[in-house]
Formats: sequence, structure tokens, C-alpha cells
Amino acid sequence: MSIVKPFRGLRPQPKYAKQVASPPYDVLNAKEAREIVKQNPNSFLRVNKAELEFDDNVSSYSEEVYQRGKDNLNRFVDEQLMIRDEKPCFYLYRLTMHGRAQTGLVALTSVDEYDNGLIKKHEHTRPEKVNDRANHISFLDAQVGPIFSTFRQDKTIKRTFSMITTRPSDVDFTADDGIRHEFWVVSDDESIQKIISDFSTLPHMYIADGHHRSQAASEVCRRNREENPNYTGAESFNYFLNVIFPDSELNIFPYNRVVSDMNGLTVEQLVEKASEFFDIEPHEGEISPEKPHTFGIYCDGQWYSLIAKEDTFNPEDPTGSIDAAILGNNFIDPILGITDPKTDKRINFVGGIRGTKELVKLVDSGEYKIAFSLYPTSIRQLLNVADAGQVMPPKSTWFEPKLRSGIIVNVLTQ
Repeated sequence: MSIVKPFRGLRPQPKYAKQVASPPYDVLNAKEAREIVKQNPNSFLRVNKAELEFDDNVSSYSEEVYQRGKDNLNRFVDEQLMIRDEKPCFYLYRLTMHGRAQTGLVALTSVDEYDNGLIKKHEHTRPEKVNDRANHISFLDAQVGPIFSTFRQDKTIKRTFSMITTRPSDVDFTADDGIRHEFWVVSDDESIQKIISDFSTLPHMYIADGHHRSQAASEVCRRNREENPNYTGAESFNYFLNVIFPDSELNIFPYNRVVSDMNGLTVEQLVEKASEFFDIEPHEGEISPEKPHTFGIYCDGQWYSLIAKEDTFNPEDPTGSIDAAILGNNFIDPILGITDPKTDKRINFVGGIRGTKELVKLVDSGEYKIAFSLYPTSIRQLLNVADAGQVMPPKSTWFEPKLRSGIIVNVLTQ
């Protein structure tokens, strides 16, 4: 059983939606966020990334930053840039990128189901990031960054979504990056009950993106339960803001790698060592792998194609057969000496939406010495890892398009 719950969403008035809705807080640095806010003072980044309003020597984890975010959210409400629905509603949120659309349900989902593994995850979380988002929720008394989740496609849910989206959307705008955002408010009792019933048949939901935010919601729930030992389970802190899409509509881009040195090896030595695990050949032009277990390497002005040898990974291992794991286990760890890519400062990650030209740029600039292009992880692989209770290698998936922050907020006070 999967629980979804309607809620009184706080959202931009339609005429302000394009101004308010912003990129997620964690895909921009403070400098990039400041530039956006300079052009658009009503950007939700002022709520979700309030450190942009302070000098760089002020910690983004400080209470004054959280308080500024709360003050800015209150201003958005006071100036009626954002309004709160009078009754609990569901919402449908459609994003269209390059002609491809994905439509998800905006709802509250259960912290208990998350804690008990009915809402499955596939990543480890870092305590400092969880604590940051938990403090952000607690200070603002609101969940402002929705989790991005998925479910195995269900024909009944698909029909329900199609029925609702036949009417004109309540919000419709195209952001500066060309992605179209449509939003439907589902307020009638019949549709609400139908959605609750439809989702109750799903055995599981899966977190696609937002592991730190979901774990933060769990932490906020834990804190509140400690302070309120007579809680009933109906309180809003027992739920978290989620946008849930059918797996068939999601689009995963590759997550490429760049490394700042070659571990003291020459290019020739690098190629020789790699040939133990891969078939490796020089290649003319940039490489964007077109099938699993193939890779591109760029160093010293030259591209090389890599094909993983069959005996270097177990195809039946849900995690070990992912290309990020194959590359890590057979090249980045044994050859470049990077044993922990989560903490090693020598390695960085480049979202595949930036393309291979970004890899060439970073290496040719001298900032990095070697770059790797990967084939994207499939949604099927992600679900299989989660079903097996395993954890994917760091930075294995880059989802596009991204949910906009500020398009919907869950206020924890009733």
C-alpha cells in the first residue's frame, strides 16, 4: 500500500509563477544564484538558498540564513505573490523538455512508509546535508523542496492523470531554459478519492532524486515526535512533499567524471593499465557512449574509446553492473587511486546535459587532466538496485528536467 495525502498547498499566483519558481537550491552555487536574483528579485532562491543575500564568509548553515529564508517566504505571502489553497488538494505537475513530457502527482507521502522501506531509496546521505535541510524545514515551518519520486507504470493511474489533464492547466509557463511547466489543481472530492484509491494499490514508490530532503523530513518528524510524545500520526510533520512520476516517463542523463591528475602516470602507462580491464582504442572526435559498458576518455587532447571486458563485472549484480560502478571499480579506483569518490577532492562530476564539449573544455583549461563520458543509468537499473536494498555508486544519475522550487510548498502548520 502507498499512502498519498492531499494538502493545502502554498503556491504562486498564476501570473507570478514564472517569476517565483526557481531552479533547485543544489544545482547552483551562491554566485550563480545571486545573478538570477539580481535579474529577478522574486525568485524563490531567496527562500531556498538565502545565503545568496549574505557575504561568502557567512555559513549557509547558520541560523541567520534560515531566518532570512523564513522572512522572505513570509514576504512572498504578505505581498500575495503566493497564496494558500483553502482546502486540501492534490496537484498534477507536467514538465516538457525537447517535446518529451512527464506528468507527476504532487502529494504528501508518509514518513513512516519511508522509514519502513515502502518508499525505497538507492543512495546514502551525508549527515551535514540532512541536518541543513532539516533545520531549514524547522525554521520555515514548511517543506519548500519537493522530493522527486517514481513508481512502476500503472494503467489505472495513467488514465486518471489523462482524465484530469484534459482540462486547461491552472499554471502554464516556459522557463528561461526552454522547459515548459504546467500545473493542475485537483480540488474535487471525487478525483481526490480516486487518486488515493489508485495509489493505494502500489506496493512501493521509489525516490529518484532528493534523498537528503526525504531523510531531512524523517529527521524533522523524529524531532517533533520526541517533543510531542502523544502525537497521533495525523500531524503534518508525519508527511513530506513529493512529486511522483511513472517510471516510463523519466529521462536520465549520464553523469560524467573529471579528475584533476593522472596519479603520476603518463598517457601511455594509463592506456596500458586500462587495457587489463577494457578494450581501448584512440578515437577521432568526442565520444558520447551509445550503449552500456562503453566509455569515452579524454586526456592530453585525445579521445579514447573503452569497452569493458566481459569478465570484469558481474552482469547479475544490480549495482556492480552499472557503468559508474564498472568505471570506478576497474579504472578510477585501481588506476587513478581514488577509493572514495564521495570525499576525494581530485574527482568531480559533470551532469550529462552539459555534453562532452564541457569535458573537453575542463581538460583543455588545465583544471582537470582526464575526463570520462558514460552511458546513462537506466530507470530499470535504479529500481532494481532499490528493490535489492543496495546503494548506487555516487553520482550515477542526472535527471532532467528538474522540478522547479517554489511551484508548490507544504506549510506544516494547519
